[in-house]
Amino acid sequence: MEYDKDKVDEVTLALLYLVIWDRQEGVGARAWKGFDWETMNRLHKKSFISNPKGKAKSVVLNEEGFQKAKKLFQKHFFKK
Repeated sequence: MEYDKDKVDEVTLALLYLVIWDRQEGVGARAWKGFDWETMNRLHKKSFISNPKGKAKSVVLNEEGFQKAKKLFQKHFFKK
C-alpha cells in the first residue's frame, strides 16, 4: 500500500504533543513513544525527536520539535 509518509509523520508529531508529560521551556519535552517504529525513526532523522531506540518508554522532543508538534496539533485537532 502506498501512502504519504510525510502526512503520517505530521500527524504522528501532532499526536506526540497530545502525550507530552514533561515540558522544559526552551529545551523541549518528553512524550510517550507508542507509535509506529518506522514513523518514529523518520521523525528522529528529521531531528524533531531523540533516538526512539532503547528501553525508555518516552522520547525527547527538542524545542523545535515541540513547537512544530504544538502547531500541528492545533492545525489538525483544534475545533474551529
